[in-house]
Amino acid sequence: MTDKVAITCALTGVLTNPKQHPVPVTVQEMAQAAKDAFDAGASIMHVHFRNQTPGLGHLPTWEPEICGEIVDAIRDACPGVIINMSTGVVGPDISGPVNAMKRVKPEIAACNAGSLNYLKVRANGQWAWPPMLFDNPVSKIEKFLEAMKEVGAMPEFECFDVGIVRSIDLFVKAGLTDHPDYNFVMGVASGMPIDTRLLELLCEYRRPGTTFQVTAIGRAEVWPLHQRAAELGGQLRSGVEDTFYLPNGEVTTGNGPLIEELVKCARNAGREVATPDEARAIFGLRPRA
Repeated sequence: MTDKVAITCALTGVLTNPKQHPVPVTVQEMAQAAKDAFDAGASIMHVHFRNQTPGLGHLPTWEPEICGEIVDAIRDACPGVIINMSTGVVGPDISGPVNAMKRVKPEIAACNAGSLNYLKVRANGQWAWPPMLFDNPVSKIEKFLEAMKEVGAMPEFECFDVGIVRSIDLFVKAGLTDHPDYNFVMGVASGMPIDTRLLELLCEYRRPGTTFQVTAIGRAEVWPLHQRAAELGGQLRSGVEDTFYLPNGEVTTGNGPLIEELVKCARNAGREVATPDEARAIFGLRPRA
Protein backbone atom coordinates (compact mmCIF):
# COMPACT_ATOMS: atom_id res chain seq x y z
CA MET A 1 0.00 0.00 0.00
CA THR A 2 1.35 3.41 -0.94
CA ASP A 3 1.55 5.85 1.95
CA LYS A 4 0.32 8.65 -0.31
CA VAL A 5 -3.28 9.08 -1.46
CA ALA A 6 -4.25 10.76 -4.72
CA ILE A 7 -7.51 12.60 -4.14
CA THR A 8 -10.02 13.29 -6.93
CA CYS A 9 -12.77 15.88 -6.77
CA ALA A 10 -15.88 15.09 -8.83
CA LEU A 11 -16.70 18.71 -9.52
CA THR A 12 -20.28 18.87 -10.75
CA GLY A 13 -21.84 15.78 -12.37
CA VAL A 14 -23.85 15.52 -15.55
CA LEU A 15 -27.44 16.66 -14.90
CA THR A 16 -27.77 17.94 -11.31
CA ASN A 17 -29.83 21.12 -11.33
CA PRO A 18 -27.88 24.13 -10.02
CA LYS A 19 -31.19 25.71 -8.94
CA GLN A 20 -31.62 22.90 -6.41
CA HIS A 21 -28.06 21.93 -5.41
CA PRO A 22 -24.66 23.65 -4.90
CA VAL A 23 -23.10 22.49 -8.18
CA PRO A 24 -20.83 24.73 -10.27
CA VAL A 25 -21.86 25.44 -13.87
CA THR A 26 -20.21 28.52 -15.34
CA VAL A 27 -16.54 28.69 -16.27
CA GLN A 28 -15.86 30.92 -13.27
CA GLU A 29 -17.83 28.68 -10.90
CA MET A 30 -16.00 25.57 -12.13
CA ALA A 31 -12.61 27.23 -11.67
CA GLN A 32 -13.48 28.43 -8.15
CA ALA A 33 -14.93 25.03 -7.15
CA ALA A 34 -11.77 23.36 -8.43
CA LYS A 35 -9.56 25.79 -6.51
CA ASP A 36 -11.52 25.13 -3.30
CA ALA A 37 -10.99 21.39 -3.77
CA PHE A 38 -7.35 21.82 -4.83
CA ASP A 39 -6.57 23.93 -1.77
CA ALA A 40 -8.23 21.27 0.41
CA GLY A 41 -6.01 18.50 -1.01
CA ALA A 42 -7.43 17.28 -4.34
CA SER A 43 -4.82 16.87 -7.08
CA ILE A 44 -7.26 15.53 -9.72
CA MET A 45 -10.47 17.13 -11.04
CA HIS A 46 -13.09 14.87 -12.60
CA VAL A 47 -14.88 17.24 -14.97
CA HIS A 48 -18.29 17.15 -16.61
CA PHE A 49 -18.99 20.01 -18.99
CA ARG A 50 -22.17 22.06 -18.64
CA ASN A 51 -24.13 24.12 -21.13
CA GLN A 52 -23.16 27.78 -20.65
CA THR A 53 -26.40 29.24 -22.04
CA PRO A 54 -28.25 31.07 -19.22
CA GLY A 55 -30.99 28.85 -17.81
CA LEU A 56 -29.59 25.68 -19.39
CA GLY A 57 -26.80 24.94 -16.92
CA HIS A 58 -28.50 21.71 -15.87
CA LEU A 59 -27.68 20.25 -19.30
CA PRO A 60 -24.36 18.89 -20.56
CA THR A 61 -22.31 20.09 -23.52
CA TRP A 62 -19.55 18.59 -25.67
CA GLU A 63 -18.77 21.80 -27.55
CA PRO A 64 -14.94 21.60 -27.73
CA GLU A 65 -14.25 25.29 -27.17
CA ILE A 66 -16.56 25.48 -24.14
CA CYS A 67 -14.94 22.35 -22.71
CA GLY A 68 -11.53 23.85 -23.39
CA GLU A 69 -12.44 27.15 -21.76
CA ILE A 70 -13.59 25.35 -18.61
CA VAL A 71 -10.47 23.21 -18.38
CA ASP A 72 -8.13 26.11 -19.16
CA ALA A 73 -9.70 28.08 -16.30
CA ILE A 74 -9.33 25.11 -13.93
CA ARG A 75 -5.68 24.63 -14.89
CA ASP A 76 -5.00 28.34 -14.40
CA ALA A 77 -6.63 28.29 -10.95
CA CYS A 78 -4.90 25.07 -9.85
CA PRO A 79 -1.23 24.91 -10.92
CA GLY A 80 -0.23 21.36 -11.83
CA VAL A 81 -3.74 19.94 -11.46
CA ILE A 82 -4.59 16.67 -13.24
CA ILE A 83 -7.71 16.68 -15.43
CA ASN A 84 -9.91 13.58 -15.46
CA MET A 85 -12.55 14.05 -18.16
CA SER A 86 -15.96 12.40 -18.26
CA THR A 87 -16.82 10.68 -21.55
CA GLY A 88 -20.17 9.03 -20.83
CA VAL A 89 -22.76 9.08 -23.61
CA VAL A 90 -25.77 6.91 -24.41
CA GLY A 91 -25.76 5.40 -27.89
CA PRO A 92 -23.03 4.61 -30.42
CA ASP A 93 -22.07 8.18 -31.39
CA ILE A 94 -19.00 9.14 -29.35
CA SER A 95 -17.91 12.05 -31.53
CA GLY A 96 -18.88 14.61 -28.86
CA PRO A 97 -16.58 13.37 -26.10
CA VAL A 98 -13.83 12.43 -28.57
CA ASN A 99 -13.73 15.94 -30.06
CA ALA A 100 -13.78 17.45 -26.56
CA MET A 101 -10.95 15.13 -25.53
CA LYS A 102 -8.83 16.32 -28.45
CA ARG A 103 -9.29 19.92 -27.31
CA VAL A 104 -8.84 19.33 -23.59
CA LYS A 105 -6.10 16.66 -23.73
CA PRO A 106 -6.87 15.27 -20.25
CA GLU A 107 -4.33 13.20 -18.35
CA ILE A 108 -7.11 10.76 -17.36
CA ALA A 109 -10.39 9.95 -19.12
CA ALA A 110 -13.26 7.99 -17.63
CA CYS A 111 -13.92 4.83 -19.64
CA ASN A 112 -17.27 3.24 -18.80
CA ALA A 113 -16.33 -0.42 -18.88
CA GLY A 114 -19.70 -2.16 -19.27
CA SER A 115 -23.43 -1.66 -19.68
CA LEU A 116 -25.93 -1.08 -16.88
CA ASN A 117 -29.71 -0.83 -16.59
CA TYR A 118 -29.73 2.56 -14.88
CA LEU A 119 -32.78 2.47 -12.60
CA LYS A 120 -34.29 4.17 -9.58
CA VAL A 121 -37.75 3.87 -8.00
CA ARG A 122 -39.35 6.55 -5.84
CA ALA A 123 -41.08 5.86 -2.52
CA ASN A 124 -44.47 5.85 -4.31
CA GLY A 125 -43.32 3.01 -6.60
CA GLN A 126 -42.90 5.16 -9.69
CA TRP A 127 -39.71 5.27 -11.72
CA ALA A 128 -37.55 8.27 -10.86
CA TRP A 129 -36.80 8.48 -14.59
CA PRO A 130 -37.73 6.21 -17.52
CA PRO A 131 -35.68 2.99 -17.24
CA MET A 132 -32.50 3.58 -19.21
CA LEU A 133 -29.78 1.33 -20.58
CA PHE A 134 -26.37 2.93 -20.22
CA ASP A 135 -24.90 1.04 -23.14
CA ASN A 136 -21.17 0.38 -23.23
CA PRO A 137 -20.50 -2.58 -25.54
CA VAL A 138 -16.91 -3.61 -26.20
CA SER A 139 -16.99 -2.05 -29.68
CA LYS A 140 -17.76 1.34 -28.11
CA ILE A 141 -15.12 0.87 -25.40
CA GLU A 142 -12.51 0.06 -28.06
CA LYS A 143 -13.25 3.32 -29.89
CA PHE A 144 -12.90 5.28 -26.67
CA LEU A 145 -9.60 3.55 -25.85
CA GLU A 146 -8.24 4.42 -29.29
CA ALA A 147 -9.14 8.08 -28.77
CA MET A 148 -7.64 8.11 -25.27
CA LYS A 149 -4.42 6.63 -26.58
CA GLU A 150 -4.28 9.28 -29.29
CA VAL A 151 -4.44 12.16 -26.78
CA GLY A 152 -2.27 10.47 -24.15
CA ALA A 153 -5.01 9.99 -21.53
CA MET A 154 -5.02 7.08 -19.08
CA PRO A 155 -8.35 5.24 -19.11
CA GLU A 156 -10.03 5.06 -15.72
CA PHE A 157 -12.31 2.03 -16.02
CA GLU A 158 -15.69 2.77 -14.43
CA CYS A 159 -17.09 -0.47 -13.00
CA PHE A 160 -20.79 -0.50 -12.10
CA ASP A 161 -21.07 -4.18 -11.25
CA VAL A 162 -18.90 -7.15 -10.25
CA GLY A 163 -18.97 -8.64 -13.75
CA ILE A 164 -17.60 -5.38 -15.13
CA VAL A 165 -14.77 -5.47 -12.58
CA ARG A 166 -13.88 -8.95 -13.79
CA SER A 167 -14.10 -7.81 -17.43
CA ILE A 168 -11.08 -5.54 -16.98
CA ASP A 169 -8.88 -8.62 -16.70
CA LEU A 170 -10.34 -9.82 -20.00
CA PHE A 171 -9.62 -6.45 -21.59
CA VAL A 172 -5.97 -6.88 -20.61
CA LYS A 173 -5.82 -10.44 -21.94
CA ALA A 174 -7.45 -9.35 -25.22
CA GLY A 175 -4.92 -6.56 -25.64
CA LEU A 176 -7.37 -3.66 -25.20
CA THR A 177 -5.33 -2.10 -22.39
CA ASP A 178 -2.07 -2.57 -20.54
CA HIS A 179 -2.84 0.03 -17.86
CA PRO A 180 -5.88 -1.11 -15.85
CA ASP A 181 -7.07 1.45 -13.31
CA TYR A 182 -10.33 0.63 -11.53
CA ASN A 183 -13.10 2.93 -10.34
CA PHE A 184 -15.64 0.93 -8.32
CA VAL A 185 -18.95 2.80 -8.69
CA MET A 186 -21.05 1.96 -5.62
CA GLY A 187 -24.43 3.31 -4.59
CA VAL A 188 -26.37 3.37 -7.86
CA ALA A 189 -29.69 1.68 -7.04
CA SER A 190 -29.33 -0.90 -9.84
CA GLY A 191 -25.57 -1.34 -9.43
CA MET A 192 -23.20 -2.25 -6.61
CA PRO A 193 -24.37 -1.18 -3.14
CA ILE A 194 -22.49 0.91 -0.58
CA ASP A 195 -20.93 -1.99 1.33
CA THR A 196 -17.44 -2.18 2.83
CA ARG A 197 -17.54 -5.99 2.70
CA LEU A 198 -18.14 -5.90 -1.04
CA LEU A 199 -15.28 -3.42 -1.47
CA GLU A 200 -12.93 -5.89 0.20
CA LEU A 201 -13.97 -8.56 -2.31
CA LEU A 202 -13.66 -6.20 -5.27
CA CYS A 203 -10.07 -5.50 -4.28
CA GLU A 204 -9.39 -9.24 -4.57
CA TYR A 205 -11.01 -9.42 -8.02
CA ARG A 206 -8.84 -6.70 -9.55
CA ARG A 207 -5.49 -7.44 -11.13
CA PRO A 208 -2.60 -7.46 -8.62
CA GLY A 209 -0.66 -4.26 -8.29
CA THR A 210 -3.26 -2.06 -9.99
CA THR A 211 -4.65 1.24 -8.75
CA PHE A 212 -8.26 1.68 -7.67
CA GLN A 213 -10.67 4.15 -6.17
CA VAL A 214 -14.34 4.24 -5.22
CA THR A 215 -17.11 6.46 -6.50
CA ALA A 216 -19.51 6.36 -3.56
CA ILE A 217 -22.96 7.73 -4.42
CA GLY A 218 -25.32 8.44 -1.55
CA ARG A 219 -25.69 10.41 1.65
CA ALA A 220 -23.72 10.21 4.90
CA GLU A 221 -23.54 6.41 4.54
CA VAL A 222 -20.78 6.80 1.94
CA TRP A 223 -18.14 7.86 4.46
CA PRO A 224 -17.34 4.47 6.05
CA LEU A 225 -16.75 3.24 2.49
CA HIS A 226 -14.27 6.04 1.82
CA GLN A 227 -12.51 5.20 5.08
CA ARG A 228 -12.24 1.53 4.14
CA ALA A 229 -10.93 2.44 0.69
CA ALA A 230 -8.17 4.45 2.35
CA GLU A 231 -7.33 1.53 4.63
CA LEU A 232 -7.21 -0.91 1.69
CA GLY A 233 -4.71 1.23 -0.22
CA GLY A 234 -7.10 2.87 -2.63
CA GLN A 235 -7.09 6.38 -3.98
CA LEU A 236 -9.98 8.60 -2.87
CA ARG A 237 -12.72 10.52 -4.66
CA SER A 238 -15.70 12.64 -3.68
CA GLY A 239 -17.45 15.83 -4.74
CA VAL A 240 -20.92 17.19 -5.32
CA GLU A 241 -21.35 14.86 -8.29
CA ASP A 242 -21.42 11.96 -5.82
CA THR A 243 -22.86 13.32 -2.57
CA PHE A 244 -24.09 16.51 -0.91
CA TYR A 245 -23.65 15.16 2.61
CA LEU A 246 -20.83 15.36 5.14
CA PRO A 247 -20.20 12.52 7.63
CA ASN A 248 -22.28 14.25 10.30
CA GLY A 249 -25.28 14.34 7.95
CA GLU A 250 -25.07 18.06 7.25
CA VAL A 251 -25.41 19.30 3.67
CA THR A 252 -22.11 20.50 2.25
CA THR A 253 -21.66 24.04 0.99
CA GLY A 254 -19.56 22.78 -1.94
CA ASN A 255 -16.63 20.60 -2.90
CA GLY A 256 -14.05 21.95 -0.46
CA PRO A 257 -15.58 20.48 2.72
CA LEU A 258 -16.02 17.08 1.05
CA ILE A 259 -12.34 16.97 0.10
CA GLU A 260 -11.38 18.01 3.63
CA GLU A 261 -13.24 14.93 4.89
CA LEU A 262 -11.38 12.69 2.42
CA VAL A 263 -8.10 14.06 3.76
CA LYS A 264 -9.25 13.02 7.25
CA CYS A 265 -9.99 9.50 5.92
CA ALA A 266 -6.49 9.29 4.48
CA ARG A 267 -4.84 10.42 7.70
CA ASN A 268 -7.01 8.13 9.80
CA ALA A 269 -5.54 5.29 7.72
CA GLY A 270 -1.99 6.52 8.38
CA ARG A 271 -1.55 7.99 4.91
CA GLU A 272 -0.75 11.44 3.58
CA VAL A 273 -2.17 13.34 0.63
CA ALA A 274 -0.30 13.21 -2.68
CA THR A 275 0.76 16.34 -4.52
CA PRO A 276 -0.18 16.52 -8.21
CA ASP A 277 3.27 15.27 -9.22
CA GLU A 278 3.06 12.42 -6.70
CA ALA A 279 -0.40 11.56 -8.04
CA ARG A 280 1.06 11.41 -11.55
CA ALA A 281 3.61 8.89 -10.29
CA ILE A 282 0.95 6.81 -8.51
CA PHE A 283 -1.09 6.42 -11.71
CA GLY A 284 1.84 6.34 -14.14
CA LEU A 285 0.61 9.43 -15.99
CA ARG A 286 2.51 11.53 -18.49
CA PRO A 287 4.70 14.25 -16.96
CA ARG A 288 3.32 17.70 -16.31
CA ALA A 289 3.27 19.84 -19.47
